Amino acid sequence: MSQNQSPKPVYRAYALHNFRKLPQVADRLDERTLHEIEVVGHVLPFKVNNYVADELIDWDHIPDDPIYRLTFPHRDMLSEAHFALMERTLKETADKVERRKVANQIRLELNPHPAGQMSHNVPELNGIKLTGMQHKYRETVLFFPQQGQTCHAYCSFCFRWPQFVGMDELKFAMREAELLVAYLKAHPEVTDLLITGGDPMVMKAHRLRACLEPLLEADLPHLRNIRIGSKALAYWPYRFLTDDDADEVLRLFERVVQSGKHLAFMAHFNHPRELQPEAVRRAIARIRNTGAEIRTQSPLLRHINDDAGAWAAMWREQVKLGCVPYYMFVVRDTGAHDYFAVPLAEAHQIYRDAYRQVSGLARTVRGPSMSAHPGKVCVLGTTRVAGEKLFVLTFIQARNPEWVGRPFFARYDEQATWLDELEPAFGHPAFFFEAELMAGQSLN
Repeated sequence: MSQNQSPKPVYRAYALHNFRKLPQVADRLDERTLHEIEVVGHVLPFKVNNYVADELIDWDHIPDDPIYRLTFPHRDMLSEAHFALMERTLKETADKVERRKVANQIRLELNPHPAGQMSHNVPELNGIKLTGMQHKYRETVLFFPQQGQTCHAYCSFCFRWPQFVGMDELKFAMREAELLVAYLKAHPEVTDLLITGGDPMVMKAHRLRACLEPLLEADLPHLRNIRIGSKALAYWPYRFLTDDDADEVLRLFERVVQSGKHLAFMAHFNHPRELQPEAVRRAIARIRNTGAEIRTQSPLLRHINDDAGAWAAMWREQVKLGCVPYYMFVVRDTGAHDYFAVPLAEAHQIYRDAYRQVSGLARTVRGPSMSAHPGKVCVLGTTRVAGEKLFVLTFIQARNPEWVGRPFFARYDEQATWLDELEPAFGHPAFFFEAELMAGQSLN
């Protein structure tokens, strides 16, 4: 190695079994904090890596640093009752089976699969449930490759946290791409495929190729767009720079684009700091050079990005780097929801205050959007009708496409954080879509 050549970055993961070995943890966290991390980490998934620890977390401002909150468990992510139960169990027994039993008991009380993911979204082919897929909206199918059901680091808010806690009955995963192709052939209404996880970009290039090549080789003229959902740009940008198969991955992206399919890299950025390191900027440029488009999205999160200035800064920087701001989500009602939730009224105000700070190029972003059971419900704002203050809502996507774009109203509730906490306006007993939803007449 020449004197001017930097050593190749090496990925190192830290989880519950070894996080005390992380130098910053050993230097900065007291024993009480370490204990609380271990209690919560026995229930909710926990994994961080050396890039996040060295490049993103500001250790001078913990525990309030947003990236620290994004990756490290915190006591208040569990209720007092759940924390006390797990703490007592860890104290009373070293039996891993008993500890897991109690952890699973708590997990099942945290709404592990919201919005009908298991009950309503899993499609069938010839009478066989395809448990590694979801088909909620007419045009879009989600595919969960088995080798992509982990991440370079775990987000503490993740709504797919059951993928990572070892409860197989709560996990989405599918090994064979052949069933995916067969399903797509049987459903010509599908134009978009989202490959998701976990994070598909943890897979080696040959694994990713095994997912993508059958799609390109099959006769699927109706499949126009392939999306890859990933946090890798924020958590390990070296996946596209110096990993052994980084160039092979980018060549695969090029092949997708050259085949005539649109490749959309759905990048998860939760805070503007994730866009600052030079590595992520170079990785973004390399992906864009393949012809892929990068769209960006994040939920609105208490303790992390519940600030209009942070969102405006993030959107401006994303546009500067050639990315397309896409979604501001409402954090889903699962896991540590109570810790991260922002009331819908406040969420819309943050969105509005951020939106008006940016130019038209960043106003591609939609939100705040709830990925709820009936569909993606966007809070358009508030209004007054006959003296009553109301939320104005609409579907961006829906189980029944006829619902999309149709405004509807809910009574204003300053504390509501999710759709099921809202009441229909004007004394109506139900929202317009609920009877059909309950009757099961819509898709899936």
